[in-house]
Amino acid sequence: MKIPFQTEKRPAAGLRTPAPACIPVIPGVSVTALYRAARVGGDFFDFAEAHGRLVFLLLDIAGKRAGALHIAAIVQDRFRQLVPELFHDHDLNEAVALSHLTIDLNRTVIEAADGVRCAPAFVGSFHEQVGTLQYINAGHPPAVVRDHASTTLLEPSGLPLGLFSHATHDAQFSVLEPGGALVVPSKGLVEARRNTHEFGIEGIRSYLQSAPLTDARGLCSELLKQVEQSARRGYQNDMTVLALVRAPA
Repeated sequence: MKIPFQTEKRPAAGLRTPAPACIPVIPGVSVTALYRAARVGGDFFDFAEAHGRLVFLLLDIAGKRAGALHIAAIVQDRFRQLVPELFHDHDLNEAVALSHLTIDLNRTVIEAADGVRCAPAFVGSFHEQVGTLQYINAGHPPAVVRDHASTTLLEPSGLPLGLFSHATHDAQFSVLEPGGALVVPSKGLVEARRNTHEFGIEGIRSYLQSAPLTDARGLCSELLKQVEQSARRGYQNDMTVLALVRAPA
């Protein structure tokens, strides 16, 4: 699956863009991420599998588009290198591995930007067999987990990446039950407006309460459609949504 922004104009000489994200195919789990571009931001996502775990990243890099995507390309290289190294066997401590991954990516952002660059991030490790989720929300909008009974917000618990080279982030824990879904929206999606009214996290929660949880792509596509219809004058920022849907038992 190609990321839509990669079909746009080439950046200035010497600047890179990320490679297309590889959407994994996992038995019993539907996974996707979709993107709508206002051509102003640095939304970036990627996935990597290692020893029965799906590791994923959603990052919103501040700054002009070409420079933000150049940083994203460097982060992507490091992400794809580190996941196999850190998630190297079935018995590892996922929370520690995820924390080390986030610390390294934070420093990678700073080095690639040659200074401070705010980059809110949601980094997760999903255990494909048992449905557990270790995650770090580094200054990113809340993710939403829906199961058969309720919706739960996975709130930020640390600073965005790219601000302090020695910042640390502790992993948090959640569970994606059979028949449940995880939705991770970007800031641009949450802040999409009609007049002065934001679509907001509550708009996402309201949508999820009645949405069929059968297919991640359909879930993301319909959510973006609702946001676009709500923001009748057009959206002013890039919008990205990443989703995991676990099949019923």
